[in-house]
Parts: sequence; C-alpha cells; structure tokens
Amino acid sequence: MQDSTDFVDLEPTEKTLSIIELIGSGGLAGQIIICILFILLVAAIYIYFERLFAIKEASKVDANFMNQIKDHVSKGKIDSAQLLCAQVNSPVSRLINKGLSRIGKPLEDINTAIENSGRLEIYGLEKNVSILATISGAAPMIGFLGTVIGMILSIFEIANAGGQIDIKLLADGLYTAMTTTVAGLIVGIIAYITYNHLVVKTNKVVYKMEANSLEFLDHLNEPI
Repeated sequence: MQDSTDFVDLEPTEKTLSIIELIGSGGLAGQIIICILFILLVAAIYIYFERLFAIKEASKVDANFMNQIKDHVSKGKIDSAQLLCAQVNSPVSRLINKGLSRIGKPLEDINTAIENSGRLEIYGLEKNVSILATISGAAPMIGFLGTVIGMILSIFEIANAGGQIDIKLLADGLYTAMTTTVAGLIVGIIAYITYNHLVVKTNKVVYKMEANSLEFLDHLNEPI
C-alpha cells in the first residue's frame, strides 16, 4: 500500500507582487525614472493644493461689499472706501482701491489703472499653475523613455543569450518598460486634471473681478 505522504501537492500557488517589489524588479534605470516621476507627483500635488487654497481665499468677497463702496463714493467718503478695501484685502478690493486712488482723473485713466492692476492680480492667481501643465505633458514622456530603455535592455539580453530566450532574462527590461509607462501616465493624468480644475477656479475669480470693476466704473459714470 502506498503511503499517502508520497503524494505531492501539485496545486499551483498564487504569487503576489507588491508595488515596492514591482518597482524594485525594474532595475536601476526603472527605479531612477520612478523616483523622478514621484518627485513630479509630489510637486504637482503641492502646487495644486497651495493654489487651490489661495484661489478660494481670493474668491471670498462680501456680497454687500460693492454696495458699501458705492455708498461711500456717493457721499464723497473716499478715505472710508479705501479703508474698507484695505480691510477686505482681496483681488476685487485691491482693484477697487486702485480705482479709488485715481478718482478725480478722467474715467479712461481710472479704467486703465484698474486693468493694469487686474493683470497683476491674475498673474498672482496663476502663479506656478503652468508648472502643472508642464508636468502633465512631461510625465508621460518620461514614462515612455523608461519604456524605450526597458525594451533596449530586453533586446540586449536576447542578443547575449545566444539564441536561447529565457523569460527571466527579459524580466528586468519588461518590468522597467511597464512600470515606468504606468507611473508616467498616472502622474500625467493627475497633473492634467488638477491643472484644468485650477484654470476653472481662476477664471471664476477673474470674472468676478471684471464684474465688480465694471460695476464700480458704471457707478462713477452715473450722473450726479
């Protein structure tokens, strides 16, 4: 009678691969590219949240702000209106304050001063946002660079194998190609989405600045 211990369990065991092991399997070239992409990801996330909070803060304007400004201007209390703008300290209030400082000059001069100040405010709102656009385009290309390097490594191993192709020899090159491609696309997608979200948020603030500036100029143009 054959002992049951002679039977060997031939059932295949499932092998799992963690993200750390996957990155480590890509070789030195793959690890360098992954590190570069990780730095770009951290930079993109930092810029996104820093700008998001700044834009949200800039968009906060009291709904009664313009009514108070117009009331002060109508009564000739320019100093009070400027004091109110200084207390609010937002892009909109800074534009209005620039216009208030030009009261007494031709309306065209006031409009020009507000427009010039508006350009500076927009520049401040868009600070570093262009870096996100650069990352969204550069990250996938860096990932594809890893793909090319991985394929070169694989072809090199095939050439040195003397016609004996062993998948284990190709593993490092294939891991480099796949991991860097995926990482590059992930970073690029995140940067692209965050960039467009910030653009939308910035445009809303710009529209609010334009609307309040026009309202202020219209009030100055009203007959006394």
